[in-house]
Amino acid sequence: MSEMFNKIADALENSWLTQARPNQLPPDGDWSIWAIIAGRGFGKTRAAAEFVSAEIESGRARRVGLVGSTASDTRDVMVAGESGLLSIGPEWSRPQYEPSKRLLTYTNGAIAMTFSAEEPNRLRGPAHDLIWADEICAWSNLQETYDMMMMGLRLGKRPRLVISTTPRPLKILKDILSREGQDVAVSRGSTHENRDNLAPSFVNSIIKKYEGTRLGRQELDAELLEDTPGALWNRDLIERARISVDAVPEMTRVVVAIDPAISNNEDSDETGIVVAGLGVDGKGYILRDASGRYAPVEWARIAVALYHEHRADRIVAEVNQGGAMVETTVRAVDPNVSYRPVHASRGKITRAEPVSALFEQNRVHLVGAFPALEDQMSSFAPGVAGSPDRLDAMVWAITDLMIQPQMPNWGLYELARRGELF
Repeated sequence: MSEMFNKIADALENSWLTQARPNQLPPDGDWSIWAIIAGRGFGKTRAAAEFVSAEIESGRARRVGLVGSTASDTRDVMVAGESGLLSIGPEWSRPQYEPSKRLLTYTNGAIAMTFSAEEPNRLRGPAHDLIWADEICAWSNLQETYDMMMMGLRLGKRPRLVISTTPRPLKILKDILSREGQDVAVSRGSTHENRDNLAPSFVNSIIKKYEGTRLGRQELDAELLEDTPGALWNRDLIERARISVDAVPEMTRVVVAIDPAISNNEDSDETGIVVAGLGVDGKGYILRDASGRYAPVEWARIAVALYHEHRADRIVAEVNQGGAMVETTVRAVDPNVSYRPVHASRGKITRAEPVSALFEQNRVHLVGAFPALEDQMSSFAPGVAGSPDRLDAMVWAITDLMIQPQMPNWGLYELARRGELF
């Protein structure tokens, strides 16, 4: 019995209420949505998980929905992560988790089911009295998932939604925040507030590298940044270009475009890898963004895998920096792929302008959401520093599919301009 008392005393001493910062605790008031808008590493996952757990333990929540960007994100972050529902709270109140059923069962009979934005239709049937939506700005089917989620939030006297996300200026999030003080309560915070609990390597490499930059203001300080003046794309244009995967026609051509980084370390630029297709309707479709920091053999393997997965017609790669090494690396993975090198003879703005014009003419669509790529698009303007590698790859892909075919002498022009025609 004394052992049980000791456990209870220890749990009370180390309870979330004694550890949390004020902006990690649920706000007062009669709100329906609590939006935790905070930077990376702030502790928003822990704050949301603790709120969900407390609502279940009190009996106020009996049927809970957990919605993440992907099935693995929901499982690995919201459920089994370091700050997930299986990790917090005392041992005796933790739920039983059945991954195959996407189900958590609590000792008081309450249940929580996991969902992902990749499959919004799974939210059509179940009804909930509480939903936790994590990182909604990264959801691939944001509008459809949000609509299905809210239609299912109909049980009990006071159904509630808690959102934990790093902000991006998306229409849904802006609409939610515009209701602050009405049915929406908002808690805001930055990465810096929790730096004492973050790994020194994160503080030294990530925070110091990005603080003060536009990306840092968004990802660390959680600022809701609007469009960059002079940017070739704005958020309204991007939203108009977005379609669901169900609306994609048959493709007549598909390319995988690579904008390779010239180094491979923690300070390296990303390698842009974008898959795009030309539909039977004559429009371009951005199908995949697989960009990231990779060693050369890694980005080559990813690009070749996407080439086969999407049955692409060719791989297009910028070779200004890597030269013949780029093709050699790709062919070391698969010597039989169709490959075409491209040279960046003009500035990034000049190359991107025709592609931006195609977006304005409603001739290029984004299939789902590509948060990192869209951030580069909406902040890409003359005089803005940075290397928009994802954007570069997208520009190369659309140029190959839609711009170069309209200019039959493009290749001769480029050779003559570089003095290589004769």
